[in-house]
Amino acid sequence: MKHGQIYFCCFVLIAALGCKKPYAPPIVTNAPSYLVVEGVIVAGADSTIIKLSHTVNLSKKITNSPVANATLTVESDGNASYPLVEIKTGIYASPALNLDNTRKYRLRIKTPDNQVYLSDFTAVSITPPIDSIGYTILNNGLQIYSNAHDPQNNTRYYRWNYEETWRFHSMYYSGFISNGTSIDYRPSNQQIYYCFAGDISSTILLGSTAKLAQDVVYQNPITFIPSTSEKIELRYSILLRQYALTSDAFTFWTSLKKNTEQLGSIFDAQPSQINGNIHNLTNPNEAVVGYISASTVQTKRVFIDNSEMPRTWKATYPASCQADSFYFSNPKTGQNQVLELISGSYIPLSSYGVPVIIGYMGSSRPCVDCTLRGVTQTPSFWH
Repeated sequence: MKHGQIYFCCFVLIAALGCKKPYAPPIVTNAPSYLVVEGVIVAGADSTIIKLSHTVNLSKKITNSPVANATLTVESDGNASYPLVEIKTGIYASPALNLDNTRKYRLRIKTPDNQVYLSDFTAVSITPPIDSIGYTILNNGLQIYSNAHDPQNNTRYYRWNYEETWRFHSMYYSGFISNGTSIDYRPSNQQIYYCFAGDISSTILLGSTAKLAQDVVYQNPITFIPSTSEKIELRYSILLRQYALTSDAFTFWTSLKKNTEQLGSIFDAQPSQINGNIHNLTNPNEAVVGYISASTVQTKRVFIDNSEMPRTWKATYPASCQADSFYFSNPKTGQNQVLELISGSYIPLSSYGVPVIIGYMGSSRPCVDCTLRGVTQTPSFWH
């Protein structure tokens, strides 16, 4: 092949590679919207909370489509019914139902478009207590785990979720505040150095002892916290909830976990159909995403202090924080520089004699104001 032919072939190949256009398959862009039902019928003294939403296409900008103004009722096979109330858009709840554990229960849903959905009757699963919540210090962070067991060997299938709360502080302490014309000491009711923040679990946590001789869950991984996280900068707390599952419920949650969390390469599990136990009575051909279980729930909260962590662990702040100084004796330079830089948050630099402050140090607001990422009010359970 001549050099000119080689160059021409290369040009054609490069042109072809450079003219790729994104292709969105019809199954993604035109997929129907399905009802998603999340929650558990809690038989004990805890609240029953059910979340309703619709699936959204990947091409849409929105990521959540809650279903509001629906009517939800828990029904027993003894003809008793327990209504749920919408406490937030798409979230329906009832305080402690204290159900009869010898009965079976199901969930009835009527949406605003007069579609009626009904889950299958399911028996109440009795959840054994959480024995303990512990952690292991690794090189790069903290691995939190849980332990549990059922002496009757009846549970075998488990699911968990959790709520996290942590106390943290901003990079710099602000002892002064500005009203735009003057700088004063910051009052205690406007402190912005210490804050609380929280999060909820976003992954499906499952465990099974079906292949074990004893129904014992030992050091089941719950969550991992990197050593650079603000969560363990001062004090951290986790509230763990444990649910017992039936074999069918465990199969559903396992399939959902594979389809939502373990896809992405040719070596991962392939997508599969997820069969729940909720059906549309108005339109039987419509698929519904969700599985309604009935069970008691066990909870446990633990606190972890930073004093228990390696001294070399340091939190990484979400912004690049640098402090700058200015002299109050030059108000024009000081005001222009600082008010633009830190939006009214100040740190003392030095004073010329005890009663006179001649300068301040400032930084950007994300480095000084913790309320951008949390709240200053202490949670009721904190101690």
